[in-house]
Amino acid sequence: MKIKINISSETVVRPIIAESILETGVLLNVSQAHFDRSHGEVVADVLEEHYDKMYQALTSRGARVTKLDAPIEWNEDECVECSACMSVCPTRVFSLDEDYSLKVDQAKCIQCGTCVEMCPHRALTLLNNK
Repeated sequence: MKIKINISSETVVRPIIAESILETGVLLNVSQAHFDRSHGEVVADVLEEHYDKMYQALTSRGARVTKLDAPIEWNEDECVECSACMSVCPTRVFSLDEDYSLKVDQAKCIQCGTCVEMCPHRALTLLNNK
């Protein structure tokens, strides 16, 4: 399951993710991260059976944890299959079928939003950001 971990400016200087991993023994697979002095945001995969344990460890250290269980939404009527999304997607959610029509594999989506920003026809939406 994909989760987003938001870390406030008060705790961004502490290694709360590393502390949580050490405390729980639960490994995270980080797919994207952004940190600066004002905040941090990490998108990671965690096994569903370990979610509650990791959620408790992270939130007890001041993080906000959100399940990312609603991937990208593709509006086929708006899409002109320009392939702009294909060129920027880091996990290859988008590909071309044998007949050169666009295919969308939502299971690969890490919800980074890059394709949404790139789409000239606004045919893509992140469901968690509606």
